[in-house]
Amino acid sequence: QAQLTESGGGSVQPGGSLRLSCTASAKIFAFDTMGWYRQPPGKQRELVAAILRDDSTDYADSVNGRFTISWDGAEKTMYLQMNNVKPEDTALYFCKVVGHIGFRWDDYWGQGTQVTVSS
Repeated sequence: QAQLTESGGGSVQPGGSLRLSCTASAKIFAFDTMGWYRQPPGKQRELVAAILRDDSTDYADSVNGRFTISWDGAEKTMYLQMNNVKPEDTALYFCKVVGHIGFRWDDYWGQGTQVTVSS
């Protein structure tokens, strides 16, 4: 089965920037949604940003104007550009694709990448 692999997490100071990447192991032929989720310590997983099948985007209110989601089909990679990060952005970030990757339509999740925002 195809896999998603996140990268780009790490430690950053408040006000700084990070770019997360999520790369699929096979071609993404089609999708319903692809997005980034996060799970802060002791809290439930929440949607951060998503791209819909019509290429429109949706953002959580808490990140709107600071984060930008995009994807590059040729690179099989989805990105999350995080600017002006805040301590409350600290979380384990996951990518998800609901779509046809490789030979199968499924809900695909990555393993997660940690983002820590502190001074």
